[in-house]
Amino acid sequence: METVDQFSFAGYGTFMHEYLIEGGKSLSGTITASGNKNAALPCIAAALLTDKPVILRNIPAIEDVQVMLEVYKALGGTVESLGPHAYRLTLTNIVGDEIPQAQAKKIRASILFAGPMLARNGRVVLPPPGGDVIGRRRLDTHFLALTELGAQVEINGSFVFTASRLQGADIFLDEASVTATENAIMAAVLAKGRTILTNAASEPHVQDLCKMLISMGARISGIGSNVLTIDGVTQLSGTDFAIGADFMEVGSFIGLAAATRSELTITNTRPEDLRPAKIAFGKLGIQWEVDGTTIHISKQQSLKVNTDLGGMIPKIDDAPWPGFPPDLTSIITVVATQVEGTVLIHEKMFESRMFFVDKLIGMGARIVLCDPHRAVVTGPARLTGSELTSPDVRAGMAMVIAALAAEGKSLIRNVYQIERGYEHLVERLSTLGANIRRVNEC
Repeated sequence: METVDQFSFAGYGTFMHEYLIEGGKSLSGTITASGNKNAALPCIAAALLTDKPVILRNIPAIEDVQVMLEVYKALGGTVESLGPHAYRLTLTNIVGDEIPQAQAKKIRASILFAGPMLARNGRVVLPPPGGDVIGRRRLDTHFLALTELGAQVEINGSFVFTASRLQGADIFLDEASVTATENAIMAAVLAKGRTILTNAASEPHVQDLCKMLISMGARISGIGSNVLTIDGVTQLSGTDFAIGADFMEVGSFIGLAAATRSELTITNTRPEDLRPAKIAFGKLGIQWEVDGTTIHISKQQSLKVNTDLGGMIPKIDDAPWPGFPPDLTSIITVVATQVEGTVLIHEKMFESRMFFVDKLIGMGARIVLCDPHRAVVTGPARLTGSELTSPDVRAGMAMVIAALAAEGKSLIRNVYQIERGYEHLVERLSTLGANIRRVNEC
């Protein structure tokens, strides 16, 4: 048994590497999906809600997880590795009430400690969270939910939340924010009385968090819907919980297979989480077969845009669950460059996410960026290798896919952003035949 300090996140936590990629070849083989990053982060925060041991399994070995575990330890917790992707977390007594600034500025998920710290400690000081720069990312919904539960909020450079005892409430969220929903749930499970949370996010990772809390003794109903009913309890126990597969990663690998005309098998998936993505990829002529928790993508894809009735140009737009996931918008944009026909990509949720397409245009993609939210993509386009810089996790992975589909060599910088969300990406893609290497930054 080893502590997290001794556990190796090989290649992570450094800004000093780049990816050197030579594209233009098909890949083949089997790859196993990692655990859901967006479930792992709130589940780590939720471990604060009890003084009993919490075992979490299927946790991806990525930078964002490491940062969340560092925060947990800074608050007095112990973290033991139980082997690959499994940890025992124990926090008998919380030490202090401030989230370390160094960790908070690295990831937006640091705000997820607000709800559980309030519920168990009555106070938390949270520096402004960091994360991807993909547009304005409001925190107002967090404040709305926590103040409705009885918290007071003071802003003085940091966010200071205090509450003597949280009280259940009937809350209507002003937007279906995933992290605000998760914060509200974690605060409400130990609040006095009943909380009704309406316009709640219902993504698979939100459902995983609810299931974990129920296994700890929480009383939550309505899981998977936009209305959650939470009856507060006085204390929670420990648990042994495994999170689901990362459907964003699986969707990325499906996009990789299509763009590079590859034959790939993805194991350890949760196919029901991919139903919205299946509709969107289907508009580009991309299909896959499902056998239990295994997905197979054949290289024999039509890769032709299926027009809407009357021959109209189809639209792929993102939306809160169960809509097409916004984190796959960058991925499907790259795929569309390799598909015959024209499609409109509409990113409705973040006004800066589509700005990375200028790099694809520089590689030869035929894209018209209509405004910060909409791009018209016409394919197939012959892409050529280029020097690129990853602006965020998903755009970075989209650049990796573009580089593997392109002719010639590409160099991708700031790969720290990619490795925040994709576990051991170079090693895993190499086993599929990808010509990708991590090199030292010049």
